[in-house]
Amino acid sequence: MNDHKLENKLSPDCESCFGLCCVALPYAKSADFAFDKIGGVPCTNLLKDFRCGIHNNLRDEGFKGCTVYECFGAGQKVSQVTYRGLDWRVQPGTQKEMFDVFPIMQQLHEMLCYLDEAMELEAAKPVYEQLLAIYEKTEQLTNLEAAEILSLDIPVHRAEINELLLKTSDLVRSRVKNRKQPRGKNLFGAKLKGANLKGADLRGALLIAADLKGADMRVCDFIGADLRDADLSGANLEGSFFLTQAQINSAKGNAETKLPSSLKRPKHW
Repeated sequence: MNDHKLENKLSPDCESCFGLCCVALPYAKSADFAFDKIGGVPCTNLLKDFRCGIHNNLRDEGFKGCTVYECFGAGQKVSQVTYRGLDWRVQPGTQKEMFDVFPIMQQLHEMLCYLDEAMELEAAKPVYEQLLAIYEKTEQLTNLEAAEILSLDIPVHRAEINELLLKTSDLVRSRVKNRKQPRGKNLFGAKLKGANLKGADLRGALLIAADLKGADMRVCDFIGADLRDADLSGANLEGSFFLTQAQINSAKGNAETKLPSSLKRPKHW
């Protein structure tokens, strides 16, 4: 169904990136990070070739947060397109600008990722042309010069996209008979073992540490849902959409957890 040409690669290509997530972004010492780091300062684990020195042992070394971060391909786009392959080390005068552009590009690529997925959904045919038009508009924004990217009104653009994604969600979930919806969005630590949540709108739901073992979560909208430490052991998430690899990486699960075909089972499961 989706016949548009993807000019942007919407998944990370770390070999083509200047380690931007390891430099531009700040983090605080917590269960997710072993120490504090301010934005614009390279992580001490970043090597000269922009690779991570502890990449294969991030969780064991106290950097679980790094394993659940997703740039949606923004890193290589900023590195190779916006700055034409010239890294922040060889042109230090552009450091702050590059580091400011990166999180904006990450948001644009995240929007592209959701739009791309929406166009693949059979139920979204009625809004396909609208999705394609806003996809192409967003893609054009990612190709602007750095100064123009910094001047974008991202909340306004996101709101326009969100309206279409909401329509897409309604079209997809309306095909589920007798849809079940949990009460509210604050489901922190909720006891939902074996719950029937098929077709639920879980947009922005706080499912941190929720017990979802064996739950039926097919055809759910997961956009923006927080699944950190949620137990998905034996749960069925087949057919669910707007669910990212980063969200799955932040959760717990096992060999019996059923995922959408586009997602991989995390190694720590």
